[in-house]
Amino acid sequence: MTDGRIVVLQVIGGMSIGGAESRIMDILRVLDKDRFRYDFLLNEPPGQYEEEVRSLGCNIYRTVKYKVYNKGRYLSEMKAFFAAHPEIDIVQGHSTNTAALYLPAAKAAGIPVTIAHARSAGVEPGIAGWLKKRTRRGLFEKADVCLACSREAAAAVFGSAHVKDVRIIPNAIKADRFVPDEEHIKSGIALRKELGLDSAFVVGHVGRFHYAKNHEFLLKVFSGILKKKTDARLLIVGDGEDRPRIEALIRDMDLTDKVILAGMQKDTAGYYQAMDVLVFPSFYEGLPGTLVEAQCAGLACVVSDKVTRDVDITPLLKYLPLEKSAEEWAQTALEMSDRYPLKDRSAMYKYCDMMMEAGFDVKRQVKDLERMYEELLYEYGKDR
Repeated sequence: MTDGRIVVLQVIGGMSIGGAESRIMDILRVLDKDRFRYDFLLNEPPGQYEEEVRSLGCNIYRTVKYKVYNKGRYLSEMKAFFAAHPEIDIVQGHSTNTAALYLPAAKAAGIPVTIAHARSAGVEPGIAGWLKKRTRRGLFEKADVCLACSREAAAAVFGSAHVKDVRIIPNAIKADRFVPDEEHIKSGIALRKELGLDSAFVVGHVGRFHYAKNHEFLLKVFSGILKKKTDARLLIVGDGEDRPRIEALIRDMDLTDKVILAGMQKDTAGYYQAMDVLVFPSFYEGLPGTLVEAQCAGLACVVSDKVTRDVDITPLLKYLPLEKSAEEWAQTALEMSDRYPLKDRSAMYKYCDMMMEAGFDVKRQVKDLERMYEELLYEYGKDR
């Protein structure tokens, strides 16, 4: 502990704008900082959230990134780090690909509580995905407590046999930040004007450029919509390692003047209000914050059936198999936008209320997390 506060170390790759990172920030902003302190152990270059993290009184540390071939150095640095920081009470590991290495190192150094927190329900194909699965082996037995954002994420990371023993904590957001009130609707109108989308039919997508998000199929669906609505435009919010490949595909499909790549955005509330429909054809997800935000925003969504049903709270979501054709997806997207039109968004407060009642509001969830931290520290740290 530090100054009587419980210190929880968050282990994650980096603090750029992304799903897990944004959810951690939502919690940090409302966490009782008189009783708790979050510190961060990262292995990626500085990200957009780090300035805010420090302003909230948190420490940021860095270690070498695990590369398989540097396993010895990685473990050595982790052991040295935990030995040098006895003030840490709890290690919460979101980087589950290497948690089977660093959580035992934390425990051996005397850290009372170790938590493995699963936030993804799959891996990319090929050697990279195989290696991630390999390094996760036995993780369930190597953490004091296992958390997951959904049952699918629990099964993917800890194994189907252990799902019943994993605590499911859905990704929560500051729900009222996305409600379609006058301010957010005005922001959406301003964005449409700024981006040259005043009279366009805007197909939206919010997510990083990564295999899981299935951007190739997204572009095919958009092409199908474009055949029916020549004024359609695709607005993609996000960034990532796969962006150059998708940009090349956009050029190859002759869609350059039809697609807007908005990049990373800290505040996406206005972007949801600028969209007529959201298309989300992921191969896999843990529990996508995008769909929580979109429903709070009153935005109709067409979603892959590979995405957990834990987020299926309002009638705004329509699930479709990826085996369906891009044309069928396109038609469904148009039907959903007709059913829940942009012009009626201001009457859709009820959907935000439904999401909050379902447990997706961070103000409610943080109380449960604080109670969990205290109970775990009491259980595992009695002799500290």
